[in-house]
Amino acid sequence: MEDVLEVYARPYDPEYPVVCLDEGRKELRSSVAPDLEMAPGRPHREDYEYERDGAVSLFMAFEPLAGRRELKVTDQRTALEYAQFVKDLVDTHYPEAQKVVLVQDNLNTHTPASLYSAFEPQEARRICERLEWHYTPEHASWLNMVELELAALATQCLNKRMGNKAEVELETRAWKQQRNALQVKARWTFTTQKARVKLQRLYPEPKAKSST
Repeated sequence: MEDVLEVYARPYDPEYPVVCLDEGRKELRSSVAPDLEMAPGRPHREDYEYERDGAVSLFMAFEPLAGRRELKVTDQRTALEYAQFVKDLVDTHYPEAQKVVLVQDNLNTHTPASLYSAFEPQEARRICERLEWHYTPEHASWLNMVELELAALATQCLNKRMGNKAEVELETRAWKQQRNALQVKARWTFTTQKARVKLQRLYPEPKAKSST
């Protein structure tokens, strides 16, 4: 935990951007009957019946100090999709960075091994060298600031019926562009010092020195 909190305490450095990564999911549901469009004195309405059309995954990377986020909608969330998203981070979104300081949870695909399963060894190694890896503790994914953005995405964009992947891509792209234009940042105030007080019960008791 303290490792992640110390990363968050670093001053902004564009050559070493702190980027938080996580994944979400959107169920696809298509309407059975046409919606009733908005009219004077009548709000937009949709029929309560729908058909399930599977689901899509959403990979999000959030740079809290710059107010920047990147999104990708995929059919699955396997190691291959993760590896490609991470490659895009270092090569497309942060090509000028010396290293991307990557904060993520302990999902079994969030490891360098995923890169080696997706790319040739020399390519996987090249990508790994562009990353500085940091992990939130088990059962403490709330320490990952991208969770704040995923929550905002869920309430501001994904809180309506969407029937196919293309629609999700269109809506999330518009949301991302607007949010990035406003440079919405995260104001993180939970520090190592506060953690040692508020979460004191989680720290092991120091062993008493034996007398000689």
